[in-house]
Amino acid sequence: MSVFLLVSVSGNSQNLVDYKADDITKYMKGNRSDMNKEKVNNKSFRYLKYSDKNDSQTMLFFLDADSVCRNIRIVCNNNIREAKIRELDSSFSKNGKYRWIDNRSGKNYYIRLDDDEWSFTITIEPVK
Repeated sequence: MSVFLLVSVSGNSQNLVDYKADDITKYMKGNRSDMNKEKVNNKSFRYLKYSDKNDSQTMLFFLDADSVCRNIRIVCNNNIREAKIRELDSSFSKNGKYRWIDNRSGKNYYIRLDDDEWSFTITIEPVK
């Protein structure tokens, strides 16, 4: 099983969509010591939440009823925007302005960057 998840500005692109929550936790603990797992209590959504020590990015892994990740949202401060775009451009196939496609094991994933006033969001989800 290959790993993918846009988690760092340093070219550490990994995508954990379709991974179980336990596997995501193990991956993050072993590979992303800069990210802290946060406790969340939400009755509407099941997700894992990680934030970096500088509060420059927060990662949300949305889970289904079987604790499998179905999509990822990464909310980042604008100060790392250009580095993230360079990372996405170098790691994935462009599919429009601020849009990319990843192909893993014959399955395609959309990657989208959306700008907000003080931050931007990267969304990763399977092509349906």
